[in-house]
Amino acid sequence: MACYVTIIFSIVLYLVLNLVEGAPEVPCYFIFGDSLLDNGNNNDLDTAARANYPPYGVDFPDGPTGRFTNGRNIADFLAEHLDFDHYIPSFASATGDEILEGVNYASGSAGIRNDTGSHLGYRIYLGKQLENHKITISRIADLLGNTTSAKNHLNKCLFIVGIGSNDYINNFLMPDVYQSSHLYLPTSQYATLLIQQYSQQLKELYSDGARKIALFGLPQIGCIPDQLNQHSTIFCVDSTNKAVQLFNKNLKALVDDLNTNFPDAKFIYINMYSISSVIAITLLNNPCCQISKTMPEGQCVPGKSPCLFRATHFFYDNFHPTEIGNNIATSRAYRALLPSDSYPMDIRHLVRANNVYYDDH
Repeated sequence: MACYVTIIFSIVLYLVLNLVEGAPEVPCYFIFGDSLLDNGNNNDLDTAARANYPPYGVDFPDGPTGRFTNGRNIADFLAEHLDFDHYIPSFASATGDEILEGVNYASGSAGIRNDTGSHLGYRIYLGKQLENHKITISRIADLLGNTTSAKNHLNKCLFIVGIGSNDYINNFLMPDVYQSSHLYLPTSQYATLLIQQYSQQLKELYSDGARKIALFGLPQIGCIPDQLNQHSTIFCVDSTNKAVQLFNKNLKALVDDLNTNFPDAKFIYINMYSISSVIAITLLNNPCCQISKTMPEGQCVPGKSPCLFRATHFFYDNFHPTEIGNNIATSRAYRALLPSDSYPMDIRHLVRANNVYYDDH
């Protein structure tokens, strides 16, 4: 009898250990943001900001899926780092109990402000993404039995938010279309306004159960091909980068504020500004695909073959990184290479943290 019990215990222990070994680092992973993270939410929308056509997806197993790059985006690479055996589905396609492992709400041309990107057509701005998340929470509550169980489940998840670039590219930096640059001067006033609205949105995310939240700062927008073309220069546009730095400075301060006011949660800041600058130095910064001069202006011309050596390019079109750029950026967000890459910890420490902050990387 004792021998029989020992055998059964050994089998159970073996199964448990193997299940644990193959499990993701978090039970669920939710994504909010713009085209850098979008994986298909814009496909059926009335918008020019879509990427569900070749040559987008040329290096992705499923072809053009709505990802604004040649292959995987940051959300995909992070899923791999977290040991998920699949990519998180878009809100537009997520069904059944797969939502228990996460949903991607990101939308191309979306911003913190509701009006951002409106000249391109419909987009799912951050406020609407949060509304969609509430729909998901309701569905999770149905699956788990009640809202309390749903919130307890969400407490264990990783949430990432990467948004704000379009509030500059497709708003503030378009004075002929939007009034923001006329209404909010100096530039610091606009950055303050954005962070105030962003703060309220993040507090809403917290109230809906998020406890581990990684906030991606803005990259060097002044160095993207679109900005170089607009200013007829081969050098990064200093005025644009200075505006972005004001936003990032306020975002980092917001992380401190949120961590102080919500001690049961952990917010971190990913310094995409410095990360993107290092990547750009090592890769060619001209776009890989042929660029459309009509809608969608600055994106790839539909059906035209991209450059052959995509691994040598940082930008795929005039706005978005190639797969290799996304890969390098995600690796440093997950496991910081330099202390400046993340604050107060990287994503690896965030997902493993209990109630203690880690300063080491």
